Amino acid sequence: MATSQTVNSKKVSPKTKRKLDLIKKHKLSKEVLLDMFRNSYLSRKLDDAEISMKKQSKAFFQISGAGHEGILSAVTKILKPKYDYFIPYYRDRALCTGLGVTAYEMLCQANGNIGDTASHGRQMPAHWGNKDLNIINKSSCTGTQFLQAVGTAESGKFLSKMAKDGVDHGLPYANDEIVYVSTGDGTTSQGELWEALTTACVNKLPVMFMVEDNGFAISVPTSVQTPEGSISKALANFPGLTIFECDGTDPIDSYDAVKQAEVHLRAGKGPVLVHAHVTRPYSHSLSDDHSFYRTKEELEQEAKIDTITTYPAFLIEGNIASTEEIEDIKTIVEVEVKDAMKRAIETEWPAVDTYKDHLYSMDVDPTSSEFERDGSFLGKDDIPMAGAINAVLKNELKKNPLMRMFGEDVADFSELEKLNNPDLAGKGGVFKVTSGCQRASKEGQVFNSPLAEANIIGRAIGMAMRGIKPVVEIQFFDYIWTAYMQLKNEMSTLRYRSGGDFKCPMVVRVPIGGYLRGGSIYHSQSGESLFTHIPGIRVVFPSNAKDAAGLLRTAIRSDDPVMFFEHKHLYYQGYNRTADPGEDFMIPFGKARTVREGSDATIIAWGALVQKSVEAAKRMEAEGFSVEVIDLRTLAPFDMDAIVKSLSKTNRIMICHEEHKTSGFAGEIAARINEECFDQLDAPILRVASEDTHVAYNPGLEDVILPQIDHVYDKLKELLAY
Repeated sequence: MATSQTVNSKKVSPKTKRKLDLIKKHKLSKEVLLDMFRNSYLSRKLDDAEISMKKQSKAFFQISGAGHEGILSAVTKILKPKYDYFIPYYRDRALCTGLGVTAYEMLCQANGNIGDTASHGRQMPAHWGNKDLNIINKSSCTGTQFLQAVGTAESGKFLSKMAKDGVDHGLPYANDEIVYVSTGDGTTSQGELWEALTTACVNKLPVMFMVEDNGFAISVPTSVQTPEGSISKALANFPGLTIFECDGTDPIDSYDAVKQAEVHLRAGKGPVLVHAHVTRPYSHSLSDDHSFYRTKEELEQEAKIDTITTYPAFLIEGNIASTEEIEDIKTIVEVEVKDAMKRAIETEWPAVDTYKDHLYSMDVDPTSSEFERDGSFLGKDDIPMAGAINAVLKNELKKNPLMRMFGEDVADFSELEKLNNPDLAGKGGVFKVTSGCQRASKEGQVFNSPLAEANIIGRAIGMAMRGIKPVVEIQFFDYIWTAYMQLKNEMSTLRYRSGGDFKCPMVVRVPIGGYLRGGSIYHSQSGESLFTHIPGIRVVFPSNAKDAAGLLRTAIRSDDPVMFFEHKHLYYQGYNRTADPGEDFMIPFGKARTVREGSDATIIAWGALVQKSVEAAKRMEAEGFSVEVIDLRTLAPFDMDAIVKSLSKTNRIMICHEEHKTSGFAGEIAARINEECFDQLDAPILRVASEDTHVAYNPGLEDVILPQIDHVYDKLKELLAY
């Protein structure tokens, strides 16, 4: 054991003595102390190898973890791979090597070849991930990781509770597990950090927020963006958060801080923030040159406290290791990295025909006959769309104890003691779509979220990655935009960017659309094309209660992320109701419904425009024309075969949707028809859509802006007269 007594009476500095005392306190062995240097040096040499590969055009990007090795090497001696969970950011190379990622695997990622176990050639270097080690695949986005870490931590607590309740879920968890999530000082300016801290503190979640403060967000100093230039000072009085600050260039001081944090977390005392002061000896990335904004004196000062030089000097001064032992470690590491680089450069790239692999689930196909199940349809057609959705949610919650449903106001009560109060009906959503779901489920399955859309989606992603099935609600489509980063850059890409190692099958229910008097600008929006444009997401948009029930069950039981749009105006209409479809009814994605047969023209529609198209077609029938109406039901994928089949009969086609005409989804369908069926057209493809403006509050203005039956009828006459 290396202690302060092993220095053979040699006089040491107070700083060295303090480190020796900490070594004794934590009973750190010589093996551990030397391995922290080995890991730090390995990380640095891998940075240098990637830079060399970039110069040889064998790597195509480089961002280093230099200067951060001390704190990260300490973390790997405390937290446990395959037990705890890790969402590292791009400087965390030394964390990943310390947890077990090999030099070869890292340099394969730099080359983008099949040896890349983090992303299988899909992401640039320093985008860590390793399923076996519980290193969750990280994107390039700064700040999205915090809420995902909160969801990951919630998952552990929920899985533990389910096991105690007798649910044999078979998913891994540990009662004292920790979720590590890291960031640089610059990303602490992102709002999602504050959302994550709030939720973690309110729920006493075991999250270690690691802030590696190297003083710069690319070229912006910490002092410019953080109060008093210190995130730990800014958060000093944040209720429920415990802060540990340390010298991140010193593995011993770092170990002491992280060990205290670990004890706190495993005891269930709530989240911690570890504020580690580190250096950045290299530029932000190879696309940056910090000599443009940092003085020579600044860089020289940083070099004096660089872990790679100060830590081995301490080991020698403290009589823990000899100069020869340090040099031997360096030699071994250099040989390892040289060999890894040679092997990585020689490793094959992925086959080009795999470029679409893992965009969606390769095991579960929601467009297949497996998801086509007949319903019983007992009773009268008196169940509205809202009621049909409600019934599916209750039924699926009972069948799947790992399904969790949350969002703003979706629960009956936030105060659980009120659940048994017969005098209170409960909230159950602003449209009452989720009414009674909480009472019909197990405790913890249905709950309210903060008023924060990114919070909902980010946490759901963290849960889905661990095998839980989130079915979440964004209260109004009009306010989905704060969650758009999580939806577009995280939810849709996770399976693809990890080569199928991670996934987040989840359902995002969203009330959408207008036609509600008084909806105005911010309660009338449609924008489904902004999601059909994103690879990796399924987009569903039912027009009636029967389809809503069948498609929602498919969405919940599928293995992909699904955007499930529910038109607010259609929730309680009389014309789109259904009999009880039963508990197994499902409709496959990508299968349109022919609402009305016809031979003279075809209308393609979805959502609220389906019924308006039917009414317009009835008017045309009175004038002697036969118009076919097709409800697409799902937009990603959409049923091109049904369109082709109908067009072969009618040779005229019109597309109707509520979204703005410019760049609306009708344009995509029209382009496909033009490319694939041009010879079958006897007239131009026409469109009916909302005017290219915002929806006004005044009812008269709204009637002009949103497409009405008359608009469909007039355009249909134009089509038939061509």
